[in-house]
Amino acid sequence: MKLALIGYGKMGHMIERIARERGHEIVSIIDMENRADFDSDAFRSADCAIEFSIPASALGNIRKAMAQGVPVVCGTTGWTAALPEVKQLCEEGNGTFLFASNFSVGVNIFMAVNRYLAKIMNGFPQYHPSMVETHHIHKLDHPSGTAITLAEEIVTDTERIGGWKEPDADGKSAGNLSGDVLEISHIREGEVPGIHTIEWDSPVDTITISHSAKSREGFALGAVMAAEWLAGKKGFHTIGEVFKF
Repeated sequence: MKLALIGYGKMGHMIERIARERGHEIVSIIDMENRADFDSDAFRSADCAIEFSIPASALGNIRKAMAQGVPVVCGTTGWTAALPEVKQLCEEGNGTFLFASNFSVGVNIFMAVNRYLAKIMNGFPQYHPSMVETHHIHKLDHPSGTAITLAEEIVTDTERIGGWKEPDADGKSAGNLSGDVLEISHIREGEVPGIHTIEWDSPVDTITISHSAKSREGFALGAVMAAEWLAGKKGFHTIGEVFKF
């Protein structure tokens, strides 16, 4: 298939390599210097665009791509309060869009485990959850999109957890929202691709689940797989439809 890349940093280069290895053609690469290329025959010829940019640019990039009739797979996080707007654009203009906070197959398996464990914890109120996410120093948003997705799954599936929050700037505990609160701490160091650790702590023991990425390659592969899955479809989609976990 013909693919366009929006954002050409480390992830964009890795997606390009994996896409070519899987037999796909890269027909357009758009970065900060050539945004006018959204309005080009090369970009419009793409079967799908894969968007990995920065939070401040993502929504504008998606709008421009959809205006050209090109389906979009997006992995940029930190802008997702605007997802309802993108869903509306799909509905009004017959567009195609797929978002994931993390495209890694392993992370999506981890998310399935997280949901299952959160449901089990409805029967064990002595356990209280917390989360720590660690990423490289270049990551701008926090908590990570993956951490937010994991937290929202816990809030949905564990009745006593009323919401999530980061610690205060001085490191003090977040306190309660409605019912118990899930606290998410973040660490930014080195070139860490991503580590997400969830603890359920009780007075007598602690249950821990964790996912640690060894490289960004799993994210890139999952994004290309999502673009392959999206071919020929319309509407607003999520990564859960691709992996069916």
